[in-house]
Amino acid sequence: MYHNSSQKKFWTFCKESNLENLRLEANQKFRAKALSLRKPGISESLFLDPSEEKVVFKHYEKRLLDFCTVFKPAMPKSVVGTACMYFRRFYLNNSLMEYHPRTIMLTCVYLSCKVDEFNVSSTQFVGNLQENPAAQERALEQILEYELLLIQQLNFHLVIHNPYRPLEGFLIDLKTRYPLLENPEMLRKSSDDFLNRAAMTDAGLLYSPSQIALTAVFNSAARAGLTMETYLVECIGLKDDKETISKMYDAMRRIAALVKEYELPKSEEVNICKQKLERIHAEFNSNTNLKRKHGYEDDDHVVKKPLITEEEWTDEELDVL
Repeated sequence: MYHNSSQKKFWTFCKESNLENLRLEANQKFRAKALSLRKPGISESLFLDPSEEKVVFKHYEKRLLDFCTVFKPAMPKSVVGTACMYFRRFYLNNSLMEYHPRTIMLTCVYLSCKVDEFNVSSTQFVGNLQENPAAQERALEQILEYELLLIQQLNFHLVIHNPYRPLEGFLIDLKTRYPLLENPEMLRKSSDDFLNRAAMTDAGLLYSPSQIALTAVFNSAARAGLTMETYLVECIGLKDDKETISKMYDAMRRIAALVKEYELPKSEEVNICKQKLERIHAEFNSNTNLKRKHGYEDDDHVVKKPLITEEEWTDEELDVL
């Protein structure tokens, strides 16, 4: 299923450098567009550089996960994984300076609930913000305003193959065909933790869900002092395929490295970068050439007038996240 999917065909990349180049291009595109307006007082120093954008991205991605963690009713892992992937895909080709991550992150979660058939109403969804009704209504209006844009920027490729189902498959396989491991369930919690951390890396844009899930199992086994090399050879059938085994181990080592290398930015960094981001959005919020909220820049979509402006609700209103 994955190997015939839009995820494999359009959203799985060969190198990490491909992803960095796309993000750099999105950053530069916004800068060029903003500078072309020739507004007084606008200079290069105003903008976020790619490293600063990464700081802000990580901050809001963590807020996305925190929101999902405390969501009532409890949100399935697949919905959370889908929301994270939407968020990463969106900002491959768009700058945070153009579309505020505060709104995009909630829109990603809202859309993932629909796509993964997690049945919550729009009122119930914003009710999880635990704010006053007026603030919830403002948030919902913006989510609905941005939903079409998000779908379009994802190229209508909405089905996400997450590693949670392959993990279940591996655990079942270990129980039935790998007697050397007495209690595969002991690997579950550590494997789940690994997948949660992997969701905050580019692993899902570089490797298949089954590779990520297998890495989680092997990592969990290693933490428990167990070795599972014979599982690849005897159960997965790679005994006579040394090249495939070598590639598999290379992929698992890199996935594990991505998870190990991941660090949340320091709060001081986040505050500085967020202040810059807010200045940028305050400067360009009213400019329709930079705020194409409802469709592609070059499409001839007829769009309705925005219901509200971005500044009508802020991070401070969502401190519960």
